[in-house]
Amino acid sequence: MLPAHCLVASRDDFRHPREPFHHRRIKQLIRDITITMTQLVTGSTAKVRLTAEREGPRYYGHLWVFDSNVADVLGTPNAGDLVDVYTHQNRLFGRGLFNPHSKIRIRMLTFREEPIDDEFFAARLRAAAALRRTVASHATACRLVHGESDLLPGLVVDRFADVAVMQTLGYGMDLRKELLGELLVQEAGVKTVYLRNDAKSRTLEGLPLSKGFLRGEGATTVNIQEGKARFTVDIAEGQKTGWFCDQRENRIAAALFAKGKTVLEAFCHTGGFGIQAALAGAQSVEGLDVSAAAVALAQAHAEQNQVAARCRYRQADAFEELRLLERNGQRYDLVILDPPAFARSKKAVPHAIAGYKEVNLRGLRLLQPGGVLVTCSCSQPITDDDFWKMLQAAARDARRQIRLLEQRGQGPDHPVLAGMPETRYLKCYIVQVF
Repeated sequence: MLPAHCLVASRDDFRHPREPFHHRRIKQLIRDITITMTQLVTGSTAKVRLTAEREGPRYYGHLWVFDSNVADVLGTPNAGDLVDVYTHQNRLFGRGLFNPHSKIRIRMLTFREEPIDDEFFAARLRAAAALRRTVASHATACRLVHGESDLLPGLVVDRFADVAVMQTLGYGMDLRKELLGELLVQEAGVKTVYLRNDAKSRTLEGLPLSKGFLRGEGATTVNIQEGKARFTVDIAEGQKTGWFCDQRENRIAAALFAKGKTVLEAFCHTGGFGIQAALAGAQSVEGLDVSAAAVALAQAHAEQNQVAARCRYRQADAFEELRLLERNGQRYDLVILDPPAFARSKKAVPHAIAGYKEVNLRGLRLLQPGGVLVTCSCSQPITDDDFWKMLQAAARDARRQIRLLEQRGQGPDHPVLAGMPETRYLKCYIVQVF
């Protein structure tokens, strides 16, 4: 006979009315003991049960469990701890990293029952590195780990030659950064690992901001090769990790339209698009950016690639300068627009669309008949359909006809996980103007 204190009715006790009560309680105790033994072996600290809604098809393959999708937490997991996740019907859902401070309460690592140990992370990094050897073998800079798309939620790594620049954007990955740094050296073959943990999104996780070398030491500027172009990446002070690898193929695609042409690159940053255009034979390249530091580095890149005689970069507010250029009657054969993100949430989309329409309208009016516009958006909440409709509206207001030559996105080293629309964010349209 079981002790009386064990005979406490639970929801499970009412599912099989024909089975004796004490038999059901024995089965429940056996299940609980099995779960506890599994936790001891694999390091899980708690059991989390999901709401019924979280099991719906709209969430299939999504690696985030929001706080509103958590029904119960059995145990007292700390931020960054591994937890076992169960469906509302108490079936194993998977395993993930818990954070009570974040709206993203759990970042799922697996949907199977498997140990989350050093070899687990080594295998994931090994697979990520293998993909990049296939899709980015022609460049010395690439996105080595694209977070959720590489099934390593909360981890971003860009590779610049022999340097890995790592961002641990989730609490669980941050707790494991020493291990991850060591594994990057072993599995990806980098010599040094630099932490760029100064992203403001870390504060939403309850994490401090910091940066510095995690493995090895060295200069914080790295030379990279992208097609014919050579660039210098500032891994300590540059935006994000220092370089936007996601536009690599788009920069080369845009350069195909540059030979013998006059080129305007607005929001030029450090001149990635313009330098490729100059190397492809552009007659002239004019670049605009609000950052004096970015403009200085863009001019240095022009000199580094021996195209400075045809490139001119200057500090200016692109919105204001595009209006001024139009009023002055300036016209170009190729206009490139690569602004920063205008929308980081769905609430910001209407205002962002208005901003994109304004800048694209100005860009269209600056083009010669037959000219080409290369226009981009890295705002994830804005869909491809949103962006195309905006571009059509801008063309109508500019009284120009456009035809789509190519619709592009982020490079293959930034893969898109089907179950996570958040991993698809970059849009790049190449249109001809009449």
